[in-house]
Amino acid sequence: MVRGLIFDCDGVLLDSLKANVAFYSAVLRELGLPAIADDDHEKVYLCHTVTTPEVFAALLGPEQAERAVKIAAAIDYRQFIPLIVPEPGIMDLLAELSSTMPLAVATNRGNSMHDLSAYFGLDRYFSAILTSRDVVNGKPHPDLLLLASERLKLPVTDLLFVGDMDVDREAARRAGMAFVGYKGHFPDSLTIQHHQELPQIIRSISTGSGLPASVV
Repeated sequence: MVRGLIFDCDGVLLDSLKANVAFYSAVLRELGLPAIADDDHEKVYLCHTVTTPEVFAALLGPEQAERAVKIAAAIDYRQFIPLIVPEPGIMDLLAELSSTMPLAVATNRGNSMHDLSAYFGLDRYFSAILTSRDVVNGKPHPDLLLLASERLKLPVTDLLFVGDMDVDREAARRAGMAFVGYKGHFPDSLTIQHHQELPQIIRSISTGSGLPASVV
């Protein structure tokens, strides 16, 4: 039985890739370093996946990372929000689902998540919005999902987590929570290409009627 849903933010609720790369590039320029190239797929992926300290540690090493984190904290992320757009169909889906079950966000973002929530009006849909600031360890550790379970007052076995990255799937595995991959390729996991597929998956899981043919 699916009694509640948890969503990742970046790449699931919002297409924020351009904004994230622009943000990290701004920090790098402050350090006198070149911006992240659009075709540098490894660095672009990194900017979209882990927490800010982890991004800078990977890009710069531990010595420069500490300075980069301080520079990042002084940058107003709101200037990059106009580069962000909601994923297709997500707002209609949230309106539909939030009327029937509690929803939560579990993201490796930090303080910027609350600016995004205000800008896009996400607060009206979610009972809990949890970020890397709320836990000791972000994804792929299970901390965020376990905290979401606590906040929603539902056991992990009654929750479904929708994510788009391997760190999301791994966090769900460690938490003992069912996982649905949004876009991408996730062997041995349910995968959807469009948010409109999610209600049918929820019904199929909850009724035990089998999965839709459209699910990979």
